[in-house]
Amino acid sequence: MTLEDARALDATDPLAARRDDFALPEGVIYLDGNSLGALPKATPAALADVASRQWGDRLIRSWNEGWIDAPQRIGAKIAPLIGAAADSVIIGDTTSTHLFKALVAALRSNPARHTVVSEAGNFPTDLHIAEGAVGCVPGARLKVVAREDLAAALDDDTAVLLLTHVHYKTSDRFDIAAWTARAHAAGALMLWDLSHSVGAVPIDLTAANADMAVGCTYKYLNGGPGAPAFLYVAKRWQDSLASPLSGWMGHAAPFAFEDAYRPAPGMKRWLAGTPAMLSTAALETALDLWVDIDQHAVATKSARLFDILAAAGDALGLDCVSPRDPARRGSHISFRHPQAYALTQALIARGVIGDFRDPDILRLGLTPLYLSHEDVWRAGDILRETMESEAWRDPAFAERLAVT
Repeated sequence: MTLEDARALDATDPLAARRDDFALPEGVIYLDGNSLGALPKATPAALADVASRQWGDRLIRSWNEGWIDAPQRIGAKIAPLIGAAADSVIIGDTTSTHLFKALVAALRSNPARHTVVSEAGNFPTDLHIAEGAVGCVPGARLKVVAREDLAAALDDDTAVLLLTHVHYKTSDRFDIAAWTARAHAAGALMLWDLSHSVGAVPIDLTAANADMAVGCTYKYLNGGPGAPAFLYVAKRWQDSLASPLSGWMGHAAPFAFEDAYRPAPGMKRWLAGTPAMLSTAALETALDLWVDIDQHAVATKSARLFDILAAAGDALGLDCVSPRDPARRGSHISFRHPQAYALTQALIARGVIGDFRDPDILRLGLTPLYLSHEDVWRAGDILRETMESEAWRDPAFAERLAVT
């Protein structure tokens, strides 16, 4: 593809105007929105309003003026992005916390089953949380197997299958409907981590008959660093599964101040502590950008952006470890290189911001809302120049930073 070809695609791109919704620094091609999404232009004003008017002027009255219902209201805004009913999603806490709650609830729901099955090489926090969750349920255990062995690992002791929809490193994507059906055929519940797919690829949890899902909101949803995560529980399970974190916000009547815990009906029972309203407001502002966005247009553009970078990598002889079939991947592309860390840093120094995943992966995120085809073409050209000049050999680029 030529630069002119990329510009021609931009001229007919139905998402091109969305770029103006984001504050993007001059001279930077940002290919790390799969790790931290860009700042929506409306967010600073929303945060200022929460701080100066809602907190500063209205003070505690703001809890009755929209704050107390924020977890349900904002969950309903995420619901269309994951193919869920509005009253089956709630926000708050972190992805890790929601994952812990869901795993323990699933294990406790059927005492005859004891095993959590997950994939080796899954995002580490998922496996770490799963280790902690099984330690909280007597007799429970975690079985971690290679992807090709997952189906065989499901048996009559499997309580829940935990999978990440899009792999954080390779971009491999599971078929949600097919794997949910496999879990159900084994008599197990299905729990999805959607952190690397929500806002990047179309998702339909209802059609797939999924049981539970979690996900972060600071990647493709642009909620900001540490933005509240979301939890989905299918309506058929909402009143039978019990959160192991029985905090007062999940009580049926939190302001009755009862000593004994009574879980609220529906999704509200999954709340624990007080919502963090500053980060919650930033997330809500970002989600409002998605109201009229066609998810299939997002996926179509993502595939085109991928092809541009894949072609650039092929021309350089780089090993692309991401699936070529767009139906089998998320919205990032990963290349293997023996000095991937130094290569990542050399690209950052040239204004192309991606990230590194140990031990040898250069990962480049493709966020269709604010990346143009020309951006990605130019990133490929800068990658070519960096490789051909061997600029990454500068010893300064090999010095490891705390966050890679």
